[in-house]
Amino acid sequence: MADDGFDFRPGAQVPLSGAAGQTVATHALASAAYRDGDVDEILKADSEWHKSVVKPGMWSLFKPSLGEAFARTVQVRMLGGGRKPLIQSFGIEPQSVVEHCLAASRIRKERDSWLTAVMVLCGVLFLPGLLVWLLVFTIRRQVAKNENKRAGALATAVLVAMGVLAALALLKLPFDGFWAWYLRAAIVLPVVGWFWAKQIAERTARDMRERWASLLSGGGIGAKIPEAVPGSPGETAAERLRQSLARLSAEQQSNSVFYAGPKGILGMGTRWGSWQLAEELVPAEDGKEIHPFRSWDVIRAVHDQLRMLERGPLHTGGFPTPSINHWIVSPIGENAKAVARPTGTDVDAFQIRGHEIQRICNEQQFGSGDRHYLGVQFTLWDGQLVITMLITVTVLHETLRIEVTGHALGPVNSLFTTKPEPKTKTVSKPIKFWETVDRQLPLVDADEVVRLAVRAPFTWYPPLLDHLGGKLVLPEPFGLRHAWADKPWRHRFMADDALRAATPVLRVVHQAAIKVLAENGVNTEKFGARSGFLSGAIQDPMPRKADVYDA
Repeated sequence: MADDGFDFRPGAQVPLSGAAGQTVATHALASAAYRDGDVDEILKADSEWHKSVVKPGMWSLFKPSLGEAFARTVQVRMLGGGRKPLIQSFGIEPQSVVEHCLAASRIRKERDSWLTAVMVLCGVLFLPGLLVWLLVFTIRRQVAKNENKRAGALATAVLVAMGVLAALALLKLPFDGFWAWYLRAAIVLPVVGWFWAKQIAERTARDMRERWASLLSGGGIGAKIPEAVPGSPGETAAERLRQSLARLSAEQQSNSVFYAGPKGILGMGTRWGSWQLAEELVPAEDGKEIHPFRSWDVIRAVHDQLRMLERGPLHTGGFPTPSINHWIVSPIGENAKAVARPTGTDVDAFQIRGHEIQRICNEQQFGSGDRHYLGVQFTLWDGQLVITMLITVTVLHETLRIEVTGHALGPVNSLFTTKPEPKTKTVSKPIKFWETVDRQLPLVDADEVVRLAVRAPFTWYPPLLDHLGGKLVLPEPFGLRHAWADKPWRHRFMADDALRAATPVLRVVHQAAIKVLAENGVNTEKFGARSGFLSGAIQDPMPRKADVYDA
């Protein structure tokens, strides 16, 4: 592939997309790497068109938490060797999210190294007792899944009965000698190991929650990934990781996007509005011909005028500086599971070259092939709202058509913006029993300690752990942002921003295009009348599913 020849130069990788301060959406997604809780919670955050899947494993005791599954799956999908192409994540820095996934995995590896030592010293060396205790916890977990008070009482009774039997075994056994003491140790040491593991897990859980809260509070705690910084030419693993991060940043800047039917342009959101100006090209004066011009001439004039959008006659807040790009849109199937980025001599580091963009703009307007769109993009609400207006110009026979479409990508799901809450339990006061107080609970409960300790020895080979406990499967084609984006129309101010942006952009596009037509000897009377009509029609405040054709 041409993209594989990208020159990954050493040194710091400077983010190229997004302005300063667009960090809310980035930090919200990055915080998922540090979260605890059930992995199934992430299924509630899926967008309308993109659904994740949690594949079950062989034993529920090995099931990953939300943070463990998210961090591993995202870093493998975005950095793994031979990975499929990614969809751009507008409004966020995907490299920052992946770096936090790597940092969270590093913290967990350090914890799991300690837990592995505990398991070997207090568990594997006393395997019979460990297996019995694991059996008890497994039974308790299965019974406790029932939302039934009797089931909960039965689970507690199982543990109590096991404790009584253990006490009897410690006091008197039918035989003496080495095996008697070994049996006693096999009963006691797994419990000692559990207490030791609890301290390790609790310390790590506090660290994880501090990072989670810091990201959502705007503190922006940095992701430490020393394994991505080669210390010498021989550190091939670190060099490969650094190159993968650089490749991820380069792909994020690609000017190639994909249109997937009713799903819209992947990464930009569905098309909520479309306005078309199509009139006949008639000479301005009888007996004279129109001066030859091409679609690119109109697009270039529109591009120049769109750069003036942030300027206005009044001193108001107005538009922020927009991002204006030429996009090449490739059609794919509605249910396609992968995309293929353009390759060849016309592509340089995922960027389609300027001469090829001009050729597509002028020549590929009908029939198969990619299409050219000029896009003006506003990233608002600290990255939570991405408004994209796309403009395309086509000339077929004597008809010139200027089409403006609106796309809006809403905020990331609220699951990612929830801060950690302390675990508490409401209990009655011992004397004033009619009053209650919230008692602070440990962050890691008994079942979680067992789960972490059992998983720890297998973390050296993650594929085996995926087989035993299950894993998270991301929706394809995958992009960090659009996979978990909500619709902006539920947020009144976000919806207003999307609707308000359409009118001035449409008017600038029409004014620039009509000026080019007039300069080339075209009668612009019909174009002006049609433009005025569209200028009034665009003020209809109702967004629609313009990509869903009811035919």
